[in-house]
Amino acid sequence: MSPQRILVIDDDPAILRSLRRGLGLSGFQVDVADGGLQGLELARAGAPDAIVLDVSMPRVSGIEVCTRLRAEGSDVPLLMLSAMDETADRVAGLAAGADDYVVKPFDLRELVLRLRALLRRAGRAPGSSIRVGPLSMDPAARLVRVGDREVNLTRREFDLLEVLARNAGIVLSRPVLLERVWGYDFEVTSNAVDTFVGYLRRKLEAAGEPRMLHTVRGVGFVLRAPVR
Repeated sequence: MSPQRILVIDDDPAILRSLRRGLGLSGFQVDVADGGLQGLELARAGAPDAIVLDVSMPRVSGIEVCTRLRAEGSDVPLLMLSAMDETADRVAGLAAGADDYVVKPFDLRELVLRLRALLRRAGRAPGSSIRVGPLSMDPAARLVRVGDREVNLTRREFDLLEVLARNAGIVLSRPVLLERVWGYDFEVTSNAVDTFVGYLRRKLEAAGEPRMLHTVRGVGFVLRAPVR
């Protein structure tokens, strides 16, 4: 079962390092963004299970990130961090669409418990549905759709697509994909990854849909939502 994926958005490198390590040790998969613009891009492309974000960031604030995501219809759980602890500040954050508000400095244990509570309330248990652009996956039911079209995949194709979708926007190398999808089967070569990526592309694009599964030459493969 894949770990729940948390996106942390903060312009403070120390906070990013601390939360990447602390949340990672708590069993989460952690992606980080060093500002609101990058955070919005990753939130839209990567389908995180929850977002932790700072209020006070230059250019695009945490309040604006919340407002934009909610206006786009995103229901991802949002936990806001802020050094401001006045009631008016909390109200502003919650009114913008945040689900919880934690004042800095905070205790990591409390933050983890609050995150898990948000994820429970949202029904985002590990293995819950995944969405990347027009692609939606239901791992429990083993169902895949691109828009309204159902896509029939083999077990291995589904497993490969799930790993790529849970890491949307992140380039994964062939050795990483071999380990996560095929395990330690040393009779399988890295060519298997290329072969199955080809199968997936044909099925995902069968009705003329835009390409989502890209090759990064010399590095690996990445799943990205189509650019609008």
